Amino acid sequence: MVPEIDKYTYRILWSDEDKEFVGLCAEFQSLSWLASSPEKALKGIRAVVKDCVADMKENKEDLPVPISIRKYSGKFMVRVPAEVHRHLAIEAAESGVSLNRIASAKLAH
Repeated sequence: MVPEIDKYTYRILWSDEDKEFVGLCAEFQSLSWLASSPEKALKGIRAVVKDCVADMKENKEDLPVPISIRKYSGKFMVRVPAEVHRHLAIEAAESGVSLNRIASAKLAH
């Protein structure tokens, strides 16, 4: 069985301000860990998340659902300026595809 904290989304970035690597967890945006190497940053943020999850369980708080197991419909709405909408509609018409296909292709990049 996969440990609960392994299902969360981790990211390691270089912090020029701190001159260290920072470990982050998308589901726990208030948590971070600074370290001298990417490996240590990942190990540190995972430890912080583990402690946070244990504390939340002890206090009977709801845990965030890991992004990796959330269900997505594939639909979302986005508002754009009218001129962008027009430009995309023209591009779709000239390409012989739907506006949805053009927008999806651009978002995939």
